Amino acid sequence: MPISKEIESRFGVTEVKEQRSNLTWISLPPQQVIPLITHLRDHEGFTHFALLTAVDWIEQEVFQLTYILTNPTQKADLGLRTRISRENASMESAHHLWEQAATYQRELKEMYGIDFPGSPRVDEEFFLEGWDDIPPMRREFDSKKFSEETYFPRPGSKGYDPREYMKQKLYSEDYEDEQQTK
Repeated sequence: MPISKEIESRFGVTEVKEQRSNLTWISLPPQQVIPLITHLRDHEGFTHFALLTAVDWIEQEVFQLTYILTNPTQKADLGLRTRISRENASMESAHHLWEQAATYQRELKEMYGIDFPGSPRVDEEFFLEGWDDIPPMRREFDSKKFSEETYFPRPGSKGYDPREYMKQKLYSEDYEDEQQTK
């Protein structure tokens, strides 16, 4: 799905990748996301808000936000990617364009600590009732340590090295051959 040169220049698009004929990815600065989403909805037929998610690029000290919009007439999807700083992470809300965006934003606030000022109920607990640790989807959160400190071992349960266990379960013939050659 070709993206017009007007859209690229007007919204400061930094990258366009066509993954397939009906799926294109666009990267752009955070301050241009909501204006571009508004334009796409109002003028380009992208009337369905399909998804908002985040990736934690801890080494680069940024979160990548990905918005996916659908144009049902063209049967085309468009992914918009932007990066925001992990420190005091904040992004303009899209809830005024699609009500369901507020749910995604609320989840990202709770799981990553990304704020969407003005989004309805964004500061209310979503599903981590009483959570008082760092947001659990941030990469510095140690889920193994949390699990060991929170849950007790069950009698008779065994610990497995997940890598070895999966080799044994999924690739049993290869695993047995590997064990015999050792």
